[in-house]
Amino acid sequence: MTTASQFCTFYLDGALFAVEVDRVQEVLRYQDMTNVPLTSEVIEGLINLRGQIVTAIDLRRRLSLPARPAGSQPMNVVVRTEGDIVSLLVDEIGEVLEVPDDAFEHTPSTLQGPAKQLVQGVYKLDGSLLLLLDVQHTMQFDPNVEAIEH
Repeated sequence: MTTASQFCTFYLDGALFAVEVDRVQEVLRYQDMTNVPLTSEVIEGLINLRGQIVTAIDLRRRLSLPARPAGSQPMNVVVRTEGDIVSLLVDEIGEVLEVPDDAFEHTPSTLQGPAKQLVQGVYKLDGSLLLLLDVQHTMQFDPNVEAIEH
């Protein structure tokens, strides 16, 4: 019997990404944000989620992808990390997929830039690849060092 894992999927710059569904608290439309001065450029701001202040991270910036097209607003994938809740800003929400564990492959050596460290591996789907994002590692960056290039 083949085992399978469930993932919440989303798109960034046309690529299909995923996080484990059990880490996802909720998915929200764009939320108004409060800017945070003197912090990393990957932090878009803070959102108020029913009284809880949540940091919103722009995954395009975190992965050194091109800026979001003017006029388009991101969606929020609110995830739980070890001891924290954060919002990952994504282009578009996908669906919940159940993928056989034997479709998993380690991160391809051709992956470049920050994605090489932030993608845990890939799942081969019919006609596409699903990039599994390491949420915990995505949160680990030095806000005092601006090493992200555009």
